[in-house]
Amino acid sequence: MGQADQKIVPGRYQAFPRTLCFVTHGEDVLLLRGAPDKALWPDRYNGVGGHVKADEDVRTAALREIREETGLAVHGLRLCGVINVPTEADGKGVLLFVFTARANERNVLASDEGQPEWVRRDQVYKLNLVEDLPILLPRVLAMGPDEPPFFAVYAYDEDDQLVMSFASEQQ
Repeated sequence: MGQADQKIVPGRYQAFPRTLCFVTHGEDVLLLRGAPDKALWPDRYNGVGGHVKADEDVRTAALREIREETGLAVHGLRLCGVINVPTEADGKGVLLFVFTARANERNVLASDEGQPEWVRRDQVYKLNLVEDLPILLPRVLAMGPDEPPFFAVYAYDEDDQLVMSFASEQQ
């Protein structure tokens, strides 16, 4: 099958790949406080990540985003989950690849995206978090080293409240 055979079929769901990484150092997790002028999640805390470029794989994208947004080189990058986030009625969405990684140092640099901040795990839930983090972050941080990645779908109900559905291994 050649490149010409890799067609996008009109009307089919299209997803844009993104990465989200939670970097740890001891008992602390690195969160990014979004810049106040950001269009998406200003002044809210999230993991580190962003778009996957057309010429890179998701692992390379995760490492690049961590470096760009924090200045850190990390090790132990691990895929923890994949989340399908349909965002538009016209059949488009985000395919979010969730990772963890470890840092050997705590020196971080701010970027246009925001200010990275080391937070003790027991203090994370006192922050102004992006809406899925109170459920997603403990799940990711509790994963054992041999645990397989999770799979999930996000949606919004009739009251515009986030509904997070995680696939069961029994399915």
